Amino acid sequence: MPVPAPNLYPDFNTVRLSHVAYRVTDLARSRAFYVDTLGLQVTGETADTLYLRAMEERGHHCIALHRADAPGVEALGFKLWHDDDLDRAQGWFASQGRPVEWVERPHQGRTLRTSDLFGVPLEFYAQMDRLPPIHQQYALYRGVKPLRIDHFNTFSPDVDASVAFWTDMGFRTTEYTEDEQTGRLWAAWMHRKGGVHDMAFTNGLGPRLHHTAFWVPNPLNIIDLLDLMATTGWVGHIERGPGRHGISNAFFLYVRDPDGHRIEIYCSDYQTCDPDLEPIKWNLTDPQRQTLWGAPAPRSWFEEGSTFVGITPEPARLTASPIIAP
Repeated sequence: MPVPAPNLYPDFNTVRLSHVAYRVTDLARSRAFYVDTLGLQVTGETADTLYLRAMEERGHHCIALHRADAPGVEALGFKLWHDDDLDRAQGWFASQGRPVEWVERPHQGRTLRTSDLFGVPLEFYAQMDRLPPIHQQYALYRGVKPLRIDHFNTFSPDVDASVAFWTDMGFRTTEYTEDEQTGRLWAAWMHRKGGVHDMAFTNGLGPRLHHTAFWVPNPLNIIDLLDLMATTGWVGHIERGPGRHGISNAFFLYVRDPDGHRIEIYCSDYQTCDPDLEPIKWNLTDPQRQTLWGAPAPRSWFEEGSTFVGITPEPARLTASPIIAP
């Protein structure tokens, strides 16, 4: 199926992705990973929750870690342009037959909770508590020196349907992978903020969260993180990379947190803000789409992901796969 034309005038205006709420089973262990190893900054803490932000961010948090008996993902958060957009978003999601409710969230203004067509839990807000800038407090830079949250990638049981739904929301496709035999989408990368993606979809058992990505200054920071993880007890949590993606052209590393949530460390993609930018097509069988240098991704990268709380994933409707059997 062809990539739908972009909707340049959606019913409500999304600025960018904002934050993710994870359930974790050991808050101290998660702190050791996200704060002591990756270098995120603590902005708030209770007995059961840890709030974190990256170095360039002014909003209160980009990750909320909630202690729970089992790991999971509570919600993906997005910032809207204005408070009025929240009311328009409520009307749009209701018109799509999606559940809508107003919820209270610490450090946020009015927050709308809803979901996409496959049940991915979404929360939208226009205002979050603002914190003083710390991007020039270089004594605080640690670990991989994370600058900002960059994107989400989710498994979708039907990438064509997900892309159509999010296109209606105003997200624009930058790159996509197509299965030549069926003409259907196997993966797609969609943005609001002018990078390659705020939200991506990968064919698979879903919905599940594939990963959350953080932008870092340069590839050398990724090398430094690898050295740190390899010598501080985290070597087994390195999953894939380092490398350069064919799709997005970004330099990358994938690591797993103590509960298995996948985190991508990411830099060096390209600008996509022109409204008439044509999406780039990749063939599913092209090995350079995964890694420009040709190295294949491990099977875990295609099959494992974090479950959304209360959502039962369904099998992918497209059976095509880039995995080559040994």
